[in-house]
Amino acid sequence: MKLRAAITGVGGYVPDYILTNAELESMVDTSDEWIFTRTGIRERRILKEPGKGSSDMVVKAMDELFAQTGLKPEEIDLLICATVTADMIFPDTANTICDKIGAVNAFGYDINAACSGFLYALHTGSKFIESGTYKKVVVAGVDKMSSILDYTDRATCVIFGDGAGVVLLEPDTQGFGIVDAVLRADGSGRQYLHMKAGGSIKPPTLETVLAREHYVYQEGKTVFKYAVKGMVDTVQQVLERNGLTTEDIRWLVPHQANKRIISSVGDSLGIPEDRVMVNIEKYGNTTAGTLPLCLWDYRDQLQPGDWVVLTAFGGGFTWGAILIKWKG
Repeated sequence: MKLRAAITGVGGYVPDYILTNAELESMVDTSDEWIFTRTGIRERRILKEPGKGSSDMVVKAMDELFAQTGLKPEEIDLLICATVTADMIFPDTANTICDKIGAVNAFGYDINAACSGFLYALHTGSKFIESGTYKKVVVAGVDKMSSILDYTDRATCVIFGDGAGVVLLEPDTQGFGIVDAVLRADGSGRQYLHMKAGGSIKPPTLETVLAREHYVYQEGKTVFKYAVKGMVDTVQQVLERNGLTTEDIRWLVPHQANKRIISSVGDSLGIPEDRVMVNIEKYGNTTAGTLPLCLWDYRDQLQPGDWVVLTAFGGGFTWGAILIKWKG
């Protein structure tokens, strides 16, 4: 049977500090009702510890993965980290993680595809397994979104939170694992969801800082429209390519961007709520962290042989869907 990359372990971590809607009411002109009816979010986790960044959350998630699977740090061949909030512009966060966990035999690199980052990284990692190049690949999705949020902008600060999830990929020849992927991108969408300054086009200056241009900028209505269509289309494509229908899918795992987007995707596909993973109410949108955190939260409900579809949409625009036969 074909060699595939199977997810054999899942770890997750969210910071202890809980930022509630009630607390946000004291920070910006908003209310619990306004936030919840528009986003489905009640609270989100924030990494408050000074000097801690995205790598530190992945290290915490890795501790759980090590305990769960018996994996040893020196056994890891490759670690791919999906993030838009790297510890530093360089070096990459993946190699920082490898150093912190003692993965002395691994190499690593980051993937920046915004909210679709984990999808892109998971597909990339699977190819290293399928080619026979490596046997143990870790894929991480993490973002410390609180580090790039303007807490005077109620349109964005109520949406995002901090968190990390990791999965271990290993070879499988029993029919389990990552079966197929449909990934897409459209760079013209960058105007609707981006950070205005801090890159090579507009490097940091006193003026860019004072103009508050180092924060997330989003045109929500436009993103909503493209996100629903993009996720629905790619899920349908990956199912059709593999002779499956939505009836075959045990779990739809959508990016946790907004509860209305999640519901619209599920409704458009005809997948009932009890087969759609949702945890946005307690974590908010953790960007590259949402998909692995869903797998982490629902890990006890996932059964061997379940058909699982992951789908996401992010700034760029980036989007796609991945079909998995769960190994368990």
